[in-house]
Amino acid sequence: MISRRTARGFSLLEMVVAISILGLALAALYQAASGATRNVRTDEKYAFGVELARSLLAEHSRVPRNGLSDRGETEGGFVWTVNTWPVETAREGLPQGSLHHLEITVGWTDGRKPGRFVLNSVVEALPR
Repeated sequence: MISRRTARGFSLLEMVVAISILGLALAALYQAASGATRNVRTDEKYAFGVELARSLLAEHSRVPRNGLSDRGETEGGFVWTVNTWPVETAREGLPQGSLHHLEITVGWTDGRKPGRFVLNSVVEALPR
């Protein structure tokens, strides 16, 4: 007969504790990995929003003298607006309305959280 002192192996209680610790560690690892994946998706959407705003800036580098108001939506669900208004110029030799403030807003949703990017610049107005 084998005595308890010479028996090798783990008791049931030791196994339950070991599996519980393993489960907690795996849950923490899963949560960290899913958070990293969510952050990558958020960063990708933000980068796309910035590039969309930059392309709209390039497209509207010169605007009509009376201003511009435009909006649209991409296939990926990004909603954008472009608005311009004249810059108040006090310098001599610079015709009134020759420069315009340009504001480009790009918005999107990432799950339940909305994202938004605003780009402001000053652009030249087209001659009449």
